Amino acid sequence: MAEIEDKGNKKGKKVKQKKMSVFVDFTPMVDMNMLLITFFMLCTTLSKPQTMEISMPSKDKVAEEEQTKVKESKAITLILGDDNKLYYYLGLPNYEDYTSLKPTTYDAAGLRSLLLDQNTEVVAAMRDLKDKKINKKIDQENYEKQAIEIKKNKSAPVVMIKASDQSTNKNLIDVLDEMQICSIAKYAIVDITEGDKFLLKNYEAQGKLSEQIDHSAK
Repeated sequence: MAEIEDKGNKKGKKVKQKKMSVFVDFTPMVDMNMLLITFFMLCTTLSKPQTMEISMPSKDKVAEEEQTKVKESKAITLILGDDNKLYYYLGLPNYEDYTSLKPTTYDAAGLRSLLLDQNTEVVAAMRDLKDKKINKKIDQENYEKQAIEIKKNKSAPVVMIKASDQSTNKNLIDVLDEMQICSIAKYAIVDITEGDKFLLKNYEAQGKLSEQIDHSAK
């Protein structure tokens, strides 16, 4: 509500100007705002937090013969370099051939295309499963159960993610997003080794480091 106060001089005969001040009471607005906030809190749905399972390297010492050995054709190692650079090699690393380390990118034409090519069976099965869910042939519970079984396919690749000290958190998040998009169930974040660092340096040197090692050995 608004009140107007007249400060004119009633006693004097001559009144040159009437000074009027306006006072607005905002108290009802507080009640209305509280009602609106309560209304939106009751009518809106709060966003549910999304979680992602990530396999981290263990600090326990494990004998080499006890470590899990993956088929060379199904192993993919990603190395996150500096300046948003991304590299990969398939199977075991070849330290003598710097071209075994191949560059790629974080976009759909790079990493995603690589993962989809290596995970064709699982991707096709997941696509059919999603179509069944969209057409309401299966419910959410059955969809999740079947998705877990599909991702256990023996032909699915195993991805090892190795981040260098110069890579950023955004690089790692982008890679993890691609794991979900490409239905990669078997992946882990592991520490980068000295051999991987050598691969990076040797690739940047176009194989000159491996040549120096060969000459020194001779």
